[in-house]
Amino acid sequence: MKYLHAMVRVLDIEKSLDFYVNKLGLQEISRKDNEKGRFTLIFLATSPGQPMIELTYNWDQTQPYPGGRNFGHLAFEVEHIYDFCAKLQASGITILRPPRDGRMAFIRSPDEISIELLQKGEALPLQEPWLSMPNIGEW
Repeated sequence: MKYLHAMVRVLDIEKSLDFYVNKLGLQEISRKDNEKGRFTLIFLATSPGQPMIELTYNWDQTQPYPGGRNFGHLAFEVEHIYDFCAKLQASGITILRPPRDGRMAFIRSPDEISIELLQKGEALPLQEPWLSMPNIGEW
């Protein structure tokens, strides 16, 4: 498993970039605008190839996020997402967002921290039982 990033939701991209880039010294590694989902993702790191912070800007969000919802999740890359999720399930971990797409799953820590699991490389071919599993609760 490889640590990838932590996600933080932001209300003002410019203020956030001023803080993380100009004041903390992080570098902008990449930026993705998603018109359909109406959000922007900005990935920052101390240098390319290092673990990142993902700033998520939801275009329509105008109010502060309640109850710590501005922190999103920790992300880890795994070699084989289906095997990894099966191992977690066998150990009593609930898969809240199953890897139906062969690429991404979510679980929560005992303290309710959301953890994203991402398939290394390309998505795996779609496979049961994951393909038919519904989401459970919040992730």
